[in-house]
Amino acid sequence: MESARANRGWWDRNADEYQVDHGTFLGDDRFVWGPEGLDEVEAELLGPAEALKGQDVLEIGAGAAQCARWLAAQGARPVALDLSHRQLQHALRIGGSFPLVCADAAALPFADASFDLACSAYGALPFVADPVLVLREVRRVLRPGGRFVFSVTHPIRWAFPDEPGPEGLSVSASYFDRTPYVEQDEEGRAVYVEHHRTVGDRVRDVVAAGFRLVDLVEPEWPAWNTSEWGGWSPLRGNLIPGTAIFVCVRD
Repeated sequence: MESARANRGWWDRNADEYQVDHGTFLGDDRFVWGPEGLDEVEAELLGPAEALKGQDVLEIGAGAAQCARWLAAQGARPVALDLSHRQLQHALRIGGSFPLVCADAAALPFADASFDLACSAYGALPFVADPVLVLREVRRVLRPGGRFVFSVTHPIRWAFPDEPGPEGLSVSASYFDRTPYVEQDEEGRAVYVEHHRTVGDRVRDVVAAGFRLVDLVEPEWPAWNTSEWGGWSPLRGNLIPGTAIFVCVRD
């Protein structure tokens, strides 16, 4: 609960700056899996674009709902969910005819078997203390055979400083230290939290939630992308992975 409260407040306070800094890269209606710029148009991790028509899709941690907007353009019926009210106000500003839902991913306000697909591009899972709870909720609202694809910071990045330059290439911490990254206010209250899981932890979480892992994608840094995004950069991206994408199926 402390993580959820802290991150809701952080994203409400910082949504405007986030959209100014990254809105151009993300676009209004692109589906980008991470700072490398891997686009769902090319990746087809949810399946061929033509197969999305008529599918009920839940986007978790939608932000300004860029991915949901792209899904709607393919003929899908998306629902965009985010913990942050301010992020969803940006989704309203950009526009779209699909529902926006402000809720916690650990308590999805939907009936069982409501969706054909679910997706999350850096949404929710990096920030929750109990990822299995979220994964079980996603599985609950998926129909049998439904696919859930989510991207997170690649776990190996936790061993390196979060810097885009050469200083970000030397190991500075133990990869196996699961201590969360926490920012606090002057009274010691958490105002931002990220939780570290190793690759093995993530795989076990997926399995424990009842999913079958069918792919783990580690996007390479493309030559066209000269942008820096926090600790992501061409320098680091050409040497170590920055994003991990888990493709899961509810059998």
